[in-house]
Amino acid sequence: MALSRRQFLKWAGATSLGAVVFNGCRVPDHEIQVQSPVELPEDLVTGRDNYYATTVRLGAASEGLLVRVMEGRAKKIEGNPDYPMNTGKHGLRSESLLQALYHPDRIKSPMVRIAKGGPFRKIEWTEAIDRLTNILKEADPKSVVLATSPLRGQLAEVVTAFSEAYGSEHVAFDTLGDSVLRRAFADLFDTDAIPDFDIANAGFILSIGADFLGTWGDTTHFMRGYGEFRQGNDRSRGKLIHIDARYSATAAAADKWIYANPGTEGLLAMALIYTIISEGLGDSTVALQLTGGKKVETAFKDFKPSTVASKIGITEDEIVNIAHQFSDSSHGPALAIGGGIAGAQANGLFNLKAIYALNALVGSVNHKGGLILNPSPLTKHVPGATINKWKNLLSAMRAGKTKVLLVRDANVAYGIPRSLNPREALTNIETIVSFSSFLDETTEMADLILPGSSPLEEWGSDEPNPGPGYTTIAFQQPVVNTFHNTLSFGDALLQTSKSLNLNLQWNDMRDALRKSALELHKLNAGSIQRPTFEEFWKRSLERGGWWNMASVNPETPALPALASKAPKISHSDASKYPFYLVPFEGVGIAAGEYSHLPWAQSAPDPLTSAAWTTWVELNPLTAKDLGVKDHDVVLVESNTTNAIRGLVYINPATPPEVVAIPMGQGHRAFTTYAAKRGANVLDIIEPTEEIATGSFAWGATRVNVSKTNRKGDLPKLEGIEPARQLPHEELIFVHREHHDGSDGHGHH
Repeated sequence: MALSRRQFLKWAGATSLGAVVFNGCRVPDHEIQVQSPVELPEDLVTGRDNYYATTVRLGAASEGLLVRVMEGRAKKIEGNPDYPMNTGKHGLRSESLLQALYHPDRIKSPMVRIAKGGPFRKIEWTEAIDRLTNILKEADPKSVVLATSPLRGQLAEVVTAFSEAYGSEHVAFDTLGDSVLRRAFADLFDTDAIPDFDIANAGFILSIGADFLGTWGDTTHFMRGYGEFRQGNDRSRGKLIHIDARYSATAAAADKWIYANPGTEGLLAMALIYTIISEGLGDSTVALQLTGGKKVETAFKDFKPSTVASKIGITEDEIVNIAHQFSDSSHGPALAIGGGIAGAQANGLFNLKAIYALNALVGSVNHKGGLILNPSPLTKHVPGATINKWKNLLSAMRAGKTKVLLVRDANVAYGIPRSLNPREALTNIETIVSFSSFLDETTEMADLILPGSSPLEEWGSDEPNPGPGYTTIAFQQPVVNTFHNTLSFGDALLQTSKSLNLNLQWNDMRDALRKSALELHKLNAGSIQRPTFEEFWKRSLERGGWWNMASVNPETPALPALASKAPKISHSDASKYPFYLVPFEGVGIAAGEYSHLPWAQSAPDPLTSAAWTTWVELNPLTAKDLGVKDHDVVLVESNTTNAIRGLVYINPATPPEVVAIPMGQGHRAFTTYAAKRGANVLDIIEPTEEIATGSFAWGATRVNVSKTNRKGDLPKLEGIEPARQLPHEELIFVHREHHDGSDGHGHH
């Protein structure tokens, strides 16, 4: 029968297909409508678009979005001005969701292998769920591992409940991970939530290892704060000093960039602490806590600036100068941020604890412009497991103890160092079931594929970590109907749970989200308060979530004493491997998670403008010593016995001791946009563990570089020709006469 527009609108409000049109400051309340962007009435006025609020988690970041939908098709993505984390802004990876939705290489229906190692054939979902059910019924639950990307929000609740009810192990996979960062905050501030950084209101920022304006953390959130930090209303321009082994986007934006040898970031922070305490420039109570009640000259005698300066690679005077600037309250609140390569060392926990203790020492914890502690999460958070955990899992696979692997967006075959032979371990598993949307390196080894939906096609929620300093729950809703014969991961598990009689409390992901929203409604607090649940539900979807600015963490606990000695760590032979390897995430493709998206692939690196391949950043002096020029192909080797090749990019800002290489390339699969492009730097990174946590110390590898007889073209925004020195202009580059750092001045 013909469906009138009025009938359609009434019907759509009761269906699980319906998305809710965004109501922000631009749309009056009386114009709010509940509509479906998918099932179109016959009398619909074509050419009219609507905006629907949803959210997406991309790595550590959580971005609230408005999706422009016209006649059932998503056309444009914007930031949701209501959502606290990005307040109307959005990043490249959110923009690329449109390409993920319309991608020609999406897996379009369930598939099963005809025989082990043979081709796939398409099947229907009924058969797919039956096959999965039988696999799990026949298996010993203790021999089943469920591997996913890190999870938060409602999906984390569903996946955790499923694995616990069935009895399998659930482990999250994240190449880089944040377990060291989490442990640092837990040890220092007794919190299970990552704090917010009040960049907007800081007066002085000291950033060590954390490229927060490039690829580290929630960069959209940080960059918005940085804009206020630099040119906010009625305030002076803040000052930023960035200390890192690579000249990154944050280094380029800083007032001063200072090079420090990788792994010495904790020594630097402890030297700053020593200076501040010894000169009486910090909080005396905190000073006593950090020193364990001892005099600083006794407790931290190993961290005198004069003692550690040569190890760090900067001068004693520079250390003292930074300490004075950081503790000078006249410029406004001081904020210390640490992460990235500083935490990716064998002594990463020592480094990060020392860095973040600086905030407490100058009274910047839970104060405007400082480190704002977040309240404990309301929902489950499943962070990435450590490299030590994954070494044990790979051993269990090789020993035949793991019979079934269920995997969703956890590309183990690609994202684990090659020296651990992850592919070989996976071949020993009897049955691999993948729920991923694309044929990545792990999914191509699967026996059964149950393809997931796009984030724009799913129900769910996210609780950002870090949050904005108060409890925040983002809502995710389908803004379009599923384009292919796919099913969201959560819904696939819930359907399987019914076949297994696991008696989970939810019918589907929409039902799960509604039940969690019901609990929020009962609080009668926060951004949305409505007399009935249906009104609350509707308004939450319209705004993209619920948040409560009164739900904060006011506690500033006493700090533990810091280590009196630096952990002893060892590196590969510096004579054989003379360079520090500094891997860095691609601005678009991250560590390879988004390599299948053309927009992410084509995003130029902010410093080199290069894209689409792997390059090797070398100092001009290093290049001269090696006899190489721009676009030469070099061989980079590590103590793993593996090697990769990459195109030379001579960068005057690269320290002579450093070889910097982007992550994310070198895929053998993962769509035509990613496969057979560049090299995977993980192939040469040693599987070193952080000594206190077992986390992946991906920044602790040394390498050797040698010339080959090959050349190539490096795709760059300004073209393939290398940059030329202008006439009468001096070429300025990082250069230290002595590599022992005794006269180091590597700064920009």
